Amino acid sequence: MPPADKAPASGPVPRMIRPANQRGVARLAAVQALYQMDVGGASLTEVVAEFENFRLGKEVDGEQYRNADAAFFRDIIAGVVREQRNLDPVIHTSLSADWPLSRIDVTLRAILRCGAYELVGRKDVPGKVVITEYVDVARAFFGDGDELRLVNAVLDTTARRLRPAEFEGDSRGRNG
Repeated sequence: MPPADKAPASGPVPRMIRPANQRGVARLAAVQALYQMDVGGASLTEVVAEFENFRLGKEVDGEQYRNADAAFFRDIIAGVVREQRNLDPVIHTSLSADWPLSRIDVTLRAILRCGAYELVGRKDVPGKVVITEYVDVARAFFGDGDELRLVNAVLDTTARRLRPAEFEGDSRGRNG
């Protein structure tokens, strides 16, 4: 598969994906770190140290990781861990009754928790930016599948409930 910023020599030209900025890389790394904590049982301190010392901006198994905004990465991870008991009910109310948060894929849960944390704890980041950024993170993990629509719908609903003033006059409806 060609790098995201280059078109293949022949065949259909894929939609160009904008290169990730340092905050975008931090968001992607935060989701990976939360996944690692959830699945592997690693502590917050262990995961942050591992990512900062061995992944962010480093070469791992022949792949160069991009630089990330380390402070933003730490804030997201620590914020999700600290606020998870408050974030999960917020996310849950944006899901359908027959699809509780506990039933959601581990990676999707991490994406939704990070997005919800930013909506609650990072008022400096506009809600629409949070939604777009985490849809892009979902795309990195799942391609263009149903997961993107789920992330968009849940974070859009959550953002409109938590930050209604940002969405006043937006006639696009619930799922944008």
